[in-house]
Amino acid sequence: MGYLLALAAALPIGFLIGMSPLMARALDPFIQVLKPISPLAWMPLALYTIKDSSISAIFVIFICSVWPMLLNTAFGVATVRREWLNVAKTLEMSPARTALRVILPASAPTILTGMRISIGIAWLVIVAAEMLVGGTGIGYFVWNEWNNLSITNVMVAILCIGLVGMLLDQLMAWLQRVVAYAD
Repeated sequence: MGYLLALAAALPIGFLIGMSPLMARALDPFIQVLKPISPLAWMPLALYTIKDSSISAIFVIFICSVWPMLLNTAFGVATVRREWLNVAKTLEMSPARTALRVILPASAPTILTGMRISIGIAWLVIVAAEMLVGGTGIGYFVWNEWNNLSITNVMVAILCIGLVGMLLDQLMAWLQRVVAYAD
């Protein structure tokens, strides 16, 4: 859920930043201050303000997932070939149609790169967040099994974490290949 919320926020804001140098300059200081903060550093504040561990974990996933998607979207949109945008102007395409028919397809590989990076980070952070908040999830399972001194179960869980991470990465790599285009 946190990853999907990050996707919903990062794509439109990334488009805005990529299409508007003024917005890029205005939002850059905020991004540069918030981006390097460890997602797990947000957990105590989230738990204090939200008071629900599962929603706090969603927030932490959101905050760690949003930056790579946002920055890659902004970069992809900002680097769309000017010739393509000029052709869209010549054809008198509306800004919305230009965004959907020219900018989005041209920047899709870069956007998916950000999504691929973000899903890997989100998977890392959710395991750690589950260890902190406890209750459910593979992170909680690893921590609980460690406390029970069941190293075999810990190793199996670590293997499962790695396999799921690899599957998520392979899914995103496949999507990247699907949207890739030849110049």
